[in-house]
Amino acid sequence: VQLQASGGGLVQSGSFLRLSCAGSGRTFSNYAIGWFRQAPGKEREFVAAVSWSGNTIYYVDFVKGRFTISRDNPKNTVYLQMNRLKPEDTAVYYCAAKLGRILATMDVGDFSSWGQGTLVTVSS
Repeated sequence: VQLQASGGGLVQSGSFLRLSCAGSGRTFSNYAIGWFRQAPGKEREFVAAVSWSGNTIYYVDFVKGRFTISRDNPKNTVYLQMNRLKPEDTAVYYCAAKLGRILATMDVGDFSSWGQGTLVTVSS
């Protein structure tokens, strides 16, 4: 499956953005999708993941209550709604796909396909 992330931009602290991850191919609905982010000088870190059905969702602690992941399989798209953004949320955000189940803590190596990333910049 091929993925393309979009929706990033420059926003002020406290604002919101919605990222989209568009997938190609008829098998998109078979894949769990995760969002990761990478800030300058830091390692890529897990943000959220949704199972292929949308019934199982996990978030990293520092986005719980602010970010919401969802998917629309007929549209081959997964969304990441990001509210109450903070300057520390500034990063390149990547979506990634994997077959099989997701866990509460996911690593970069758990995912087989990656999108190109979209930059989110939150000014203070």
